[in-house]
Amino acid sequence: MAKVLVIHGAGMNMRGKTQVEVFGKMTLPEYDEQIRTYAQELGVTVEIFHSNIEGEVINRLYDAHESGIDAAIINPAGYTSGHPALAAAIAQVGFPTAELHVSNPAKRGVVSDIARSTRCVIAGYGVFGYYLALRGVLELVKANK
Repeated sequence: MAKVLVIHGAGMNMRGKTQVEVFGKMTLPEYDEQIRTYAQELGVTVEIFHSNIEGEVINRLYDAHESGIDAAIINPAGYTSGHPALAAAIAQVGFPTAELHVSNPAKRGVVSDIARSTRCVIAGYGVFGYYLALRGVLELVKANK
């Protein structure tokens, strides 16, 4: 069974509390519940991690590299641009990483610096984007084995 690390970036703890017109009314715990449901449907083990501190996210990625994680999905949120150390960490790990955005950052004029380091980007599908990302990284893991 593939093991996938799901990372929620800075500010994700505010989902459902602010900017509901952009991101919807779901809270972070509701996201996590839906992600676990998708993972179960796909036969994937997920570990979900959130931090508002960039260094903690970087350390978690490096720990995942050492502990046998097969793939990662990151919703960088507040780390989408201006975080070269995070982008470098993503490029250095030995597993595929997908960037995910619930909304479409390009529609808001945001350009992702993190996307340059990830294998792929999924944006604008709401929480269903996590299903697409899990399915996508599962295929990448299968192709690399």
